[in-house]
Amino acid sequence: MSDDPLPSSVSENIDTVAEFYARHEQRASATQRIMEKVALFLGSPGYVAANVLFIVVWIAANLFAQDLGWKQIDEPPFFWLQGIIGLNAFVISTTVLIRQNRMSKLADHHAHLDLQVNLLTEEKTSKIIQLLEELRRDMPGVREKHDDEAAELAKPADPKAVLTAIERTRDEAYGRAGGRKS
Repeated sequence: MSDDPLPSSVSENIDTVAEFYARHEQRASATQRIMEKVALFLGSPGYVAANVLFIVVWIAANLFAQDLGWKQIDEPPFFWLQGIIGLNAFVISTTVLIRQNRMSKLADHHAHLDLQVNLLTEEKTSKIIQLLEELRRDMPGVREKHDDEAAELAKPADPKAVLTAIERTRDEAYGRAGGRKS
């Protein structure tokens, strides 16, 4: 492994991504951060193990309560246990949904950023091809050769036209798959 420092462009990109996540975390309310911590805890293997252990102990304690001289608080079919498990499921599902909603928003931000970067990259690539073609035409030692593919790639794509074509293709495919035509 090399001890060479990262190129400055890579370090800048890492800093930009870190700033993006920091801003995302700053926008979260205190309640949201608490709910996420709860969701992470509820989704941990330790929590699952504790639940299984609790259920086993509850059932065993109630089945053997009279043998041990204890009062049975939840006799089979364990209605209290079922209620506790139902409440637990409600709390888990709600906290997981809250966390998933926030993660979905973050994923949407990522997708938007990816789209912007991809559009910018496409523009830059088209410009580079245009410049290379211009350079090739201006060099006296290079024979003149028309390259249809390079000419096509040198044209910058119109993002609105691309989006319209994607939507039209999707709609046509959906119309055939769903039995509907729009």
